[in-house]
Amino acid sequence: MSKDLYVVAEQRDGEIAKVTLELLGEATKLAADLGEKVVGVLMGDGIKGKAQEMIEAGADKVIVIEDPMLAEYVTEPYTKALTALIKEYDPNIVLFGASSIGRDLAPRVAARIHTGLTADCTHLDIDMEKYFEFLHATSTADTDAIAKKLGMDDKTLKMTRPAFGGNVMATIRCADYRPQMATVRPGVMKLAEAQPGKQGEVEDFKVEFTPEDMNVTIKEVIKETKKAVDITDAKVLVSGGRGIGSADYYKELQKVADLLGGEISSSRANVDAGWIAKDRQVGQTGKTVRPDLYLACGISGAIQHIAGMENSECVISINKNDTAAIFDVSDLGIVGDVKVIIPKLIDALTKYKAAQN
Repeated sequence: MSKDLYVVAEQRDGEIAKVTLELLGEATKLAADLGEKVVGVLMGDGIKGKAQEMIEAGADKVIVIEDPMLAEYVTEPYTKALTALIKEYDPNIVLFGASSIGRDLAPRVAARIHTGLTADCTHLDIDMEKYFEFLHATSTADTDAIAKKLGMDDKTLKMTRPAFGGNVMATIRCADYRPQMATVRPGVMKLAEAQPGKQGEVEDFKVEFTPEDMNVTIKEVIKETKKAVDITDAKVLVSGGRGIGSADYYKELQKVADLLGGEISSSRANVDAGWIAKDRQVGQTGKTVRPDLYLACGISGAIQHIAGMENSECVISINKNDTAAIFDVSDLGIVGDVKVIIPKLIDALTKYKAAQN
């Protein structure tokens, strides 16, 4: 019988990706509903020392697959290793980050083990509605056993993702096959607080590779070091839409961001127009963010954009259209011209900071 939630770790140069830690935290919540354990899967070469980090992030157990062939991510060896592990342990749920690696690996594994895969999820939940309806309808003590016998113990994973160009949110279930598999967008799950010193089991899993498993030849690995900003880490985002008028106005938004200790970001329209880099885009085709403060300047609030920022702690929007959809998800809405309000905001913040000093 399939059991436990497996989180497939993504690591680069021996460092666990943030999306893996986010998934481990989310998996602990799902596991509590199911009464199952969270199992991390860690693949690489000389990577076993990172198992404790996964345990402290929420894993009850970490299964490690180490081999020189797994030193760099290559599709075929990783697919073979993970497929073998799933066939051996028969997990109930397997989660991946919807990164370049996760989007490459997950569908290949799903095809080999003949199960479904829901890609780019923004929400996960356990479908226990039938079960709870049954519990309320009966007074029998041994409800779990009876519910199972009657087929009322349906605790499937509800996987929600944008569909039809982001115009609707679709909730998908994989009722007939196991494991249930999903890739989850980085940043949509809240990073749980680490538990230093948490104890867990670490188990080795051996996969017999052959030279034929390496179907590509890595001639050289070139690594570039550049200063990059990950807007998913920012506590404050000052985001510009078409309403800011031109690329030059991002200089004004940058002043606001600097005063607030944050970063600038953007809607898709401005990225498509070449006003700002793609890595600053928030939305369905950009990044999902959840800062403490999201200041939306001249953004209308298309559903594709809202999907990427609706979990922000506080949303303040400035738009001259009083019926703009962005106001529907805002904690504070300001109806007015961005180019009138932003200078006043800069002046007020500057005076406030000066007074603090």
